[in-house]
Amino acid sequence: MRQSRRTHTPWPLSVLPERWRTWLGLEPNIAVLFTTLLVVGMGENLWSRFMPRYLELLGASAWGVACYGTLQDLLRAIYRYPGGWITDRCGQRLALTLFAALAMVGYGVYLISPSWMWILIGVVFVRAWGSLTLPAVFTTIAENLPKGGRAIGFGLQSILNRLPVVLAPPLGGVLIAGFGMAGGMRLGFGITIVLTLLALVLIRRSFVEDGTAPQEQTRFRDVWQDMDGHLKRLLLADILARGAAGLSYVFIVLYVLNVLGFSAVQFGLLTSVQMLVAILIDIPAAKHADCCPRKPLILGTLACFALFPLILVHATSFVWIVSAFVLAGLREIGEPARKASIVDLAAEATRGRVVGMYYLILGLAVFPASLVGGWLWALNPQWPFYLAGVIGSAGFLVYAVWGPGAKVLPPSARHAA
Repeated sequence: MRQSRRTHTPWPLSVLPERWRTWLGLEPNIAVLFTTLLVVGMGENLWSRFMPRYLELLGASAWGVACYGTLQDLLRAIYRYPGGWITDRCGQRLALTLFAALAMVGYGVYLISPSWMWILIGVVFVRAWGSLTLPAVFTTIAENLPKGGRAIGFGLQSILNRLPVVLAPPLGGVLIAGFGMAGGMRLGFGITIVLTLLALVLIRRSFVEDGTAPQEQTRFRDVWQDMDGHLKRLLLADILARGAAGLSYVFIVLYVLNVLGFSAVQFGLLTSVQMLVAILIDIPAAKHADCCPRKPLILGTLACFALFPLILVHATSFVWIVSAFVLAGLREIGEPARKASIVDLAAEATRGRVVGMYYLILGLAVFPASLVGGWLWALNPQWPFYLAGVIGSAGFLVYAVWGPGAKVLPPSARHAA
């Protein structure tokens, strides 16, 4: 494992006592990374939930809004591998700098867009931060934390990804209420540019790497052929679980409001319950994954993917629906363990590309799921949920039978990793 040279403690760490930093795995580079994720995430979530309405304001039809969403999903998938290649080739510091700079270009295009077509150009750059950076994030956690301490890093990453989703949209709503849709959105874009510039400064000043990244010229096909067999089986189970979720995801709100007859306020409460459960479970699950076998935790996540749509479709009261959304939040119980397993099973020299390939294949495989779900919804609103339960159960069985069950290193051996 390449070690980063640490010449000083960056300012994000100084607010926590040293024993908390150690317990949370907040190495200096990890703290810098997480601070940048939080800062840029706060900026993007000021306006991202309101973008479909802004597109309409710029003259987009329903087809234009659909093009925006589809392009985002496609870029989210295909950007993963190039992001991994750049990370392996250039190192995490330069990769994060480049991706943040590209995203700033996109925010600038959003800011000056005279029509909705410009937004489609801007999203090509904006997705650089959310998609290209993922392999760099995984690689940074893997290279700065020992093998038996990586899950806590991914647990914190999950929390920091959710906090902006909870905190920023209401602030964005205040901007829109005060300055109108056009003015509020443009002000949000400007704030995001400033926050991303601050993140760039933090990366350049406080993120430190020794030496250069490995220079292996491994071809795409070779990366797949050399991928650990255990990781391929985890990928198969993941495809089934995420594909199951994709079948029903966009129809959950329609099912709760239109079919079950509950109010938008109640649905908002259900979403908050799911998010709160996910946030509360992340750290305990991550600490458990760093000292115990990871397979049971991953199986717990896969079981929740399978059970959630089945419980929701059979819910007969609000209490049962709350139970279903609690279960949806509990899907995070195995996420730190799953992400840690991905980087553990990836070869160091090609880790960024392996992570990128994993998420590229995952994204492309589940990409059509919502279209299939829409076709089933038109036939019967319950069918997407039933099929989701069946496919999710298949993912659980695949990992239960063929998934790796090796233990992580014990605490006494972590620093030897």
